Amino acid sequence: MDARHDDENLVRAFGTLLLAAAVVNIIVGGGIFALPGSLAGTLGAAAPWAFVAGALLMIPVVLCFAAAGSRATATGGPYSYGREAFGPFAGFVCGALTWISNVTGCAGVASALVDQAGRLWPVLGEGPGRGVLLAALFALFAALNLKGVYLGARAIGVLAAAKLIPLVGLVLVGIWFVEPANLAVPAWPEPAAFGTALVLVLFAYAGMESALVPSGEVRDPARTVPRAAFGAIAFVILLYVGLQVTAGGVLGPALAGDRTPLASTAGALWGPAFGLLLVGAAVSMLGYLQGNVLGNSRLLYALGRDRQLPALLGWIHPRTRVPVVAVLVHAAVALLLALWGDFTSLALVSGGAVGLLYLLVCIAAWRLQARGASGGGQPLVLPGGPLLPLIGVLAMGLILASLSAQEWRAIAVALGLSSVVYGLIDPRGRWLALAGGALLAASGLL
Repeated sequence: MDARHDDENLVRAFGTLLLAAAVVNIIVGGGIFALPGSLAGTLGAAAPWAFVAGALLMIPVVLCFAAAGSRATATGGPYSYGREAFGPFAGFVCGALTWISNVTGCAGVASALVDQAGRLWPVLGEGPGRGVLLAALFALFAALNLKGVYLGARAIGVLAAAKLIPLVGLVLVGIWFVEPANLAVPAWPEPAAFGTALVLVLFAYAGMESALVPSGEVRDPARTVPRAAFGAIAFVILLYVGLQVTAGGVLGPALAGDRTPLASTAGALWGPAFGLLLVGAAVSMLGYLQGNVLGNSRLLYALGRDRQLPALLGWIHPRTRVPVVAVLVHAAVALLLALWGDFTSLALVSGGAVGLLYLLVCIAAWRLQARGASGGGQPLVLPGGPLLPLIGVLAMGLILASLSAQEWRAIAVALGLSSVVYGLIDPRGRWLALAGGALLAASGLL
């Protein structure tokens, strides 16, 4: 059945402001509380410029998302863009990359949350204590989601309400205490280091793809999606640059490698603020993790429902109306990854997967515009035909070139194994999926 026909039963509740708020809520996750220290460790005083460069590279991608979202308006976001542009297998690849990025991002933020807790209670920051805390966190999120979507959504609302207050407040207060000498760049980093930093920045800017999944619940998506995407990304850019400048300007060289950089910045301004920012970071990270489990388990559910992954993932509990298996699988995989890696390594894998996804969305936007596809209303027309999508592809290619062999292997194995499962389930794409999946898995295991 046509996805757009199914979406006629959905309530179109999202206007421009509400959709922009949803995009900001997802992009500004818990990772920003740890990222400034990782960036400073890679680039030193040049770290703020990574956010600026990343923003410039993201502009054509945001335009392509807006154009694709105004033409492929069925629920699914990138999954529906790829499907409408190139067919079911392309849609599956976009959906799989979205999930890979989000499950590794979920694990990375959980690891960062444990690092935050370890600053207050060292026993929780390493060894068995770390594993027990991670297991308890994911058990909590799974339980909240299994109780029903309303409880999970209310939990997100409560946890997200306090997310932006400490971040905006830190910039507005801390910017007056910045030491200009701390922001001076004595020597520009090597291109390889800057490329690694851009992958981390891409992870920080990621999230738009998840917020745009419920396109079937957006009023006048041809107008609403572009406006919401532009407004949200502009706010996020200003916030992130402001946080990096404030942290670097206040802490100077001490920022490099700090696992709780924003809390350390607040503590340098006013001692008790250190603990307050740690609490704020924990609240933000908990909100992000709960939202991640809630939203991305539904992506697994959709792939199972459409028979692109095992149908068991599409099973809904008859009483709670929750995709139980999808919730448990997403939480379990995220837990295993969090036990395996640290924030920076997981963020790099997540950023690499989302870079591949954005590259494919740019191609899909060009294809949809060339075909004259329209989801109703007046779609956004990209000037120059293929020019902006090509710039987006080149921008993402530039960032992806900085991934290490280890990060490529992790992405290849995950995508390859997913493709093999798809090929075994859907006979229409069996040989293509099996061949591509086997090649990806083999290259990843080398």
